[in-house]
Amino acid sequence: MELARALAADVAGQLRSAIATRGQALLALSGGTTPQEFMRALSSQQLDWSRVIVTLCDERWVPPEHERSNARLIRETLMQGVASAARFVPLYVDAPEPEAGLAQIAARVAALPLPIDAAVLGLGLDGHTASLFPDGDRIDAALDAHGAALVLPMRSPTAGEPRITLTLPTLVAARALYLHIEGPEKKQVFARIVKGTSPRNPLRALMQLASAPLAVYWCD
Repeated sequence: MELARALAADVAGQLRSAIATRGQALLALSGGTTPQEFMRALSSQQLDWSRVIVTLCDERWVPPEHERSNARLIRETLMQGVASAARFVPLYVDAPEPEAGLAQIAARVAALPLPIDAAVLGLGLDGHTASLFPDGDRIDAALDAHGAALVLPMRSPTAGEPRITLTLPTLVAARALYLHIEGPEKKQVFARIVKGTSPRNPLRALMQLASAPLAVYWCD
């Protein structure tokens, strides 16, 4: 809980700074079970939420009412109380697969006030961050530092369902990047990534190219 509050306070500070400088702030969040307490803590932070746009780093291609939907997680944890004044831009449309909805999602992302002011990422035990899976079918395109795509579909044997994800160029341009990990297993994964040299590792590629240093928040 202490980590969640500390991360929420720092992210809120970044959002306040963006609002003071540019009149609005763009926040990109990740799903899963790890960030739930952080999102609840963030929702109670006092700032002008009406000037905040919230989107996702990635999304599972499931309807927004599905239990695995990241959009549902955002609605139920972050978009509460004072934070309900924020505007949410989802990465899902009513289409049978992400490839069919890609053009619409890409237009949504392009219309955002990029670059992202604060992006909060997680880390999977397989080394994926956002839905940049090392064994993903479009991982090379998604990690292309010179690629023009802001968002791409992604399929992986370990993903569970098709995904859609912000690409490496979209994420590394963020003004502030946060990595939120919990537990000794993920700490070990992160340590191996830091020591590794493979350019195909998504998080390592992100750390090497990011516009701002990656702020790592970890606890047991």
